[in-house]
Amino acid sequence: MFVWLGLALIVDGVDGTFARRLRVAELLPRWSGDVLDFVVDFATYVFVPAYAIAAGGVLPSSVALPLGLIVAVTGAIYFADRRMKTSDSYFRGFPALWNIVAFYLFLLKPAPWLAALAVLVLAAATFAPIYFVHPVRVPRWRIANLVALVLWAVLAILALAQGLDPPAWAAAILAAIAVYFVIVGLLRSQA
Repeated sequence: MFVWLGLALIVDGVDGTFARRLRVAELLPRWSGDVLDFVVDFATYVFVPAYAIAAGGVLPSSVALPLGLIVAVTGAIYFADRRMKTSDSYFRGFPALWNIVAFYLFLLKPAPWLAALAVLVLAAATFAPIYFVHPVRVPRWRIANLVALVLWAVLAILALAQGLDPPAWAAAILAAIAVYFVIVGLLRSQA
């Protein structure tokens, strides 16, 4: 699942560029690439990860289904938010990156109650007046963000190749990169 979600991340990063270069909107005016992008993004960023989080044994079984539904509903509401991105390309609120959350839950294997707390906090953060960095589009610290993103991708591939049981140092660096990206967004919140 995470290999496919990773490939979806890569495709999501380049599909718009190719569509514009090939003038798909002019050639196929009946269909909206923007709407299709949101549908695919919702499936890969929210729906599939919500199912994995709910059914994957990372949450207490008594709250797994309700929390999976919370992930799906808050993700849908976030995708419908016309103000989800700022003019300087940050995301307002937690940007429904449930694919990344699921990856970390399966990688770090926190206690189920801690995983449930993380899901609740992030679902609430969807509506919080905080910012999250888009590592490619935000100009501030772009080089550092891109370096961190590439390092993250390499280590995520290593973790996947090792059945989400990489060496402790790799998991620690992956966790540190996640903290870095959260801090960069919070710094925007203070500006």
